[in-house]
Amino acid sequence: MRAKLSPRPYGWLGSFEAMASPCEVHVADAERDLAERILELTVAETRRIEAKFSRYRPDNVVHAINTAEGRPVVVDDETARLLDYAAQLHQLSHGRFDVTSGVLRHVWRFDGSDRVPTRAAVEALLPIIGWSKVRWRSPEITLLPGMQIDLGGVGKEYAVDRAAALVRPLSSSCLLNFGGDLLALGPSSAARPWRVGIESLAGTEAAAKQIDLASGALATSGDARRFLLKKGKRYSHILDPITGWPVPEAPRSVTVAAPTCSQAGMLATFALLQGRDAEAFLEAQGVQFWALR
Repeated sequence: MRAKLSPRPYGWLGSFEAMASPCEVHVADAERDLAERILELTVAETRRIEAKFSRYRPDNVVHAINTAEGRPVVVDDETARLLDYAAQLHQLSHGRFDVTSGVLRHVWRFDGSDRVPTRAAVEALLPIIGWSKVRWRSPEITLLPGMQIDLGGVGKEYAVDRAAALVRPLSSSCLLNFGGDLLALGPSSAARPWRVGIESLAGTEAAAKQIDLASGALATSGDARRFLLKKGKRYSHILDPITGWPVPEAPRSVTVAAPTCSQAGMLATFALLQGRDAEAFLEAQGVQFWALR
């Protein structure tokens, strides 16, 4: 889908697709030329990041790392910063956030069906999961043969923050929305906050909650679209890398407010990884959040 700019009562809406998500750029109080420039910058940066870090491409640094078969790979500064961040998240989550756990997708396909993998199939993958098995000393990373990294858990929020950094000098009345991960650079026209909604668990168009956002970020993590359902039991796509199975008793959806999209996304995912203790975890962090069960 090509990027498209459309007039709106508040100003302009730019829309495009990236990272398997619908992406929007809302610009208030701007002439068309400025709105076009903001959309161009956002699209270019988002697609650059997707091309560089997508696990699906055969021509990027992630592919080079994942196919090295035990050989060390030297990475550039930007990749090194993301790997440092992944290591930090692994430590902060006590091993529950792990960018090597993406190989579980080979047996878990969250397509709304009832195809739950066998325990044997899951357990067969556990030996090639675990950031502690990775040798990472910037700028060199070495994976065990068969291991892979997947930066999808941080990539979309990172793209929002990077695009926002480019747009900020041009507009203070702009909202970026990448598949429900949002960042407002400032209020909309006439100093009014942006009105955003949290998706209903019922799958209806009506929002479960409406939030006024003047600045800062919101990120949501949940199983509204990615799940399995077997014999009345719902299996969330939030997997515990230690067991290889969905985290039990987690909220269906968690939305967190934070200064940056990366921070909000981290806290939302960390909360779901806490299972039944998700709300208590977020309360202890002192952040504003909305959890749906």
